[in-house]
Formats: sequence, structure tokens, C-alpha cells
Amino acid sequence: MREIVLDTETTGMDPNTGDRIVEIGCVELYNHMPTGRTLHQYINPERDVPSEAVAVHGITTEFLKDKPVMAECVGEFMEFIHDAQLIIHNAEFDMKFINWELRKLGFASISMRGVTDTLAMARMRFPGSPANLDALCRRFGIDNSNRVLHGALLDAELLAEVYLELLGGRQHDFSFDEARAAAAAAATSANSSAGRPYRAPRDFALSEEEQAAHAALLEQLKNPLWAGFKDEDFSNPQ
Repeated sequence: MREIVLDTETTGMDPNTGDRIVEIGCVELYNHMPTGRTLHQYINPERDVPSEAVAVHGITTEFLKDKPVMAECVGEFMEFIHDAQLIIHNAEFDMKFINWELRKLGFASISMRGVTDTLAMARMRFPGSPANLDALCRRFGIDNSNRVLHGALLDAELLAEVYLELLGGRQHDFSFDEARAAAAAAATSANSSAGRPYRAPRDFALSEEEQAAHAALLEQLKNPLWAGFKDEDFSNPQ
């Protein structure tokens, strides 16, 4: 299962009154684990960025002047999120901006059926408790000390960790590096038309010492389940 954790930064609150996206950040998950693939793009909104918005994310009009406009970014963005479930915190906000931009460029809107809202998940799991990203990071012990200002990619990376915790948390005996490597390998295999090379099964024969040690261990067991059975009793699995 491929998922894209997504966040945006904007010039304001409503695209219908002229506000636009200025940054998109995406993190790919495969079977609920990060693969290491990300998409990050600053976008020239073709308008000024109000001081109120700059106070939130620190992205200024001057900084965005030489950045590509949405029409130049949309192809790569659509290819990256293609066929994936989107994971978004307060999804209604981000999706109204994304769909506004898509419709403006002649694309079909993305259905909310393909979107999971982690804000709704958090409110259902912790009713009455703060459910913003900072509060959830504190609840789950996720380090968000670098989040001085909002940033689309940083917030998507933090949200990916929050999302996994909302699902129940990662296995404690499975390290993040191992999980990432496994997820990346699985995603690569799923996206590749070539199959894995065939490797014949190997025979791992026990030495006489290992067989003797095994027999000695079995002698120490009291009333084993197999006591009284003969080898032929196990010859037919039915």
C-alpha cells in the first residue's frame, strides 16, 4: 500500500479570495513505512505574500520571485502522488488549495475519498485534547525542535511519524533504518516490471554435534506433547 504524507504552505486562508500555495512537501510511505522518497517544491504564487503568512512560515515574496509557478510544478507533483492515498493533517484546508490549483490548470479535482485526515484521527482517538501537529509530537515523544516555523517538508516528515503512532506505533524491535530499507525495497519491487532473480533454496544440514545437543535438550522436557507418537504418525499431514 502506497501513501503520500502531504503538507502545503500558502499565502492565506482561502484560494477563492486570491490566496495561493507557496510550498508543497510530500513523504512517501509503503506499507505504512517511509521509503526515503520525498518531493519538495517552493512555488511562485504570482502575487505578494502577506506579512501574516510570512510570520507563520517565513517564506517571503522576494524569496519566491525566481521559483517556478504551479503550472511548471504540477506534472511532477501529480506523478509523485499518482495512485497513492494522501495523508494530510486538517485535510480540508490543504485539499481546497490543491484542487483549486488543479482545476485552474485543467486537471480534475482529487476526491476526498483518496484522503486520510490525521486531524480527524487524532480527535477520535483523543477527544477533547489538543490535536495540532505540535501537540501530537509532544504526546508521542517525537522531536519537533527544528520546527521554529511551519515548513511543508518538515511538517510532512513529522506528520508521517505522528500518523504511524496514530495507527498504533512501529514495532519496537524493528529499527527505523531496517524499516525504511524494507519499505524502499518493497516499493522498488512493486514499481518495477522486472521480477527478482530466482535463487534456489539452500540445504542447511545439522552436524552430529548439533543433533546430539538437540536430543539432549529434548530429554530435559517433561511430558512433551509428542510423547507416545511414532515417526509414521507425522507422515500424513491430513
